[in-house]
Amino acid sequence: MQKILIIGANGQIGSELVSELRRENGDHNVIASDIKSSGNFDKYFVFLDATDKEAVRQTLIKYEISEVYLLAAILSANAEKMPGNAWHINMSILFNALELAKEGLIKKLFWPSSIAVFGPHTPRIKTPQITIMDPNTVYGISKLAGERWIEYYRDHYDVDVRSVRYPGIISWKTKPGGGTTDYAVEIFHEALTKGHYTSFLDANTRLPMMYMPDAIKATIQIMKADKDALQIHNSYNIAAVSFTPEELAQSIQKFLPDFRIDYKPDFRQTIAESWPESIDDSQAYKDWQWQHQYDLEMMVRDMLLHLSKKYHKEADLVL
Repeated sequence: MQKILIIGANGQIGSELVSELRRENGDHNVIASDIKSSGNFDKYFVFLDATDKEAVRQTLIKYEISEVYLLAAILSANAEKMPGNAWHINMSILFNALELAKEGLIKKLFWPSSIAVFGPHTPRIKTPQITIMDPNTVYGISKLAGERWIEYYRDHYDVDVRSVRYPGIISWKTKPGGGTTDYAVEIFHEALTKGHYTSFLDANTRLPMMYMPDAIKATIQIMKADKDALQIHNSYNIAAVSFTPEELAQSIQKFLPDFRIDYKPDFRQTIAESWPESIDDSQAYKDWQWQHQYDLEMMVRDMLLHLSKKYHKEADLVL
């Protein structure tokens, strides 16, 4: 059984990826790590600053790690507040992992990209796998640079590194960590606790989104794929459902009829307007049979069922 290290395990994706990988591989074979503790993990959690290459090296050796999921990063909205720091952190973490993989200490590496790699001149409808990429955010620039570097290390050093371009990720277990698509998680919490939400994106801002179970499925599925079948060596488009804040609110209102939404766009609106509305992920289907499961109504229902229990609001739902 391979030994796995998740770097950035306390984040939105990492926390749920840890659970699924432990379910499949056993707790002792999946080491969770982060720069701070969330209190969610047991003895198989280690404190790790991923910008410290030697600390990462010693962790790999100590736990005899073969696979790494590198999820630590400064996300889009937060990165705009501290551009230099975000660039340094995001790129140094990636370079440390690539160099350790080049040395043979990591046999297989997962590093996520994002729809943030696209920009104002990218085709916004059914964005192709290979297209114009002109990001105008720090996060997007770092992800585009990262895509070029992982392909370089694959081509020049035969490093086995795999990647998907995540759309906005929606989950109920953890709150998001500073992204432009955070509204699509915040709205559920406030719908149940306040009955009202003020969106920081305009009503008609359509963006690609994905429910967490599909994101976890894609992440694990690409890591299990035959290396020779993967024709894309930078990062794969993956898609699920696209919607606007208004469409999401209307779907929530089917279950919470009294819920109301208004709009007060902020600096994140400009970021969102540079991103696609929908994604063409046919290459991922062709190469490793990727398909999403959750549509908008399935996702909304599942989110509300879980969060209503957390807030003791089950009686408020119209099911």
